[in-house]
Amino acid sequence: MSDLILENAILVLPDRVEHGWLAVTDGLIAEIGTGRAPERGLDLGGDHLIPGLIELHTDHLESHFAPRPKVRWHPLGAVLAYDAQITASGITTVFDSLRAGSDPDGSGLGSELKQLAAAIETARAGDLFRAEHYTHLRCELPSADVLDTVADFNARYPIGLISLMDHTPGQRQFRDMEKYYTYATRGGRTLEEIRVNTERKIREGQALNGRNRPALVQFAQEMGIPLASHDDTTLADVELAAGEGVALAEFPTTLEAAEAAHGRGITVMMGAPNLIRGGSHSGNVAALALAEAGHLDILSSDYVPASLLMAAFLLPEQAPAISLPQALATVTANPARATGLTDRGALQAGLRADLVRVQRAEGVPVVREVWRAGQRVA
Repeated sequence: MSDLILENAILVLPDRVEHGWLAVTDGLIAEIGTGRAPERGLDLGGDHLIPGLIELHTDHLESHFAPRPKVRWHPLGAVLAYDAQITASGITTVFDSLRAGSDPDGSGLGSELKQLAAAIETARAGDLFRAEHYTHLRCELPSADVLDTVADFNARYPIGLISLMDHTPGQRQFRDMEKYYTYATRGGRTLEEIRVNTERKIREGQALNGRNRPALVQFAQEMGIPLASHDDTTLADVELAAGEGVALAEFPTTLEAAEAAHGRGITVMMGAPNLIRGGSHSGNVAALALAEAGHLDILSSDYVPASLLMAAFLLPEQAPAISLPQALATVTANPARATGLTDRGALQAGLRADLVRVQRAEGVPVVREVWRAGQRVA
């Protein structure tokens, strides 16, 4: 007897879509079949059954901890509220993006990173999480304290992914200075304050980047931590990343950079909100353009957790050459492969039973139930 049988479902398998059933034993997918199940189980009423989503880059935890300027929420409460939202979005494996390195203008968490990290560890040790959590350190290269922050974090907690980020105004994501100033004014600072800080960032950023980037690359290589490069824009950016052994290109800003990254064997990730909105909020290349060119491997929810599932179901409608199984692989199998998680990411016998029941409501995919390792968590 199986621990759980899910029947009357539209199964999104790695290479096709079938009406059938799935059996779970000891937290693993034991068997998959078409038609009627051999014994009665939970009737999914014709809803889709897909693998649990895998999220590599979400900034949403920090917004739970710092919901307003100068407001800080209880760290454990923030972590658990974030976990509940992540799981309700169909995400069963998440790399929590934590920003390492203080910004010259005082933004970011700085030393408060330790409070969030400690709360994550408390929740993990107490088996309080619904999803499985890893850590993605977003390392701000033009930061005076990023190396010390990463070393201190590594001495206490595991690191699953490191991204090399340079948000110096005038390049990469913020080549357009007008868009940068629009973005920077969100925090309530005056335009004059922003201009002063911007001049400082540009003045000091190059030297700090030149010191911090090679040190972080060496650290990641020694520790065996996968590396991501953020906002690659030019061929030179891609060549630099390839020489460093970067495995993942996060949000390349141009079609040229994405094509070059693919040519060098680097996995390309874009934002799901970009796909849903029809373009980048920063004026950079559209995710759909990369998908149509064959240069999109992974989608990330970035700042809207629910966008991950919505974008995966929307992609085949916007790019008909991409099937639903291929689209769902961008949020399941492909991110699993990119981070070495070989035990999940597909509806396949022997893999972990991370599962999501999805109902389509007026074109919008709605999460009805979620299981992690065969246990219902949402």
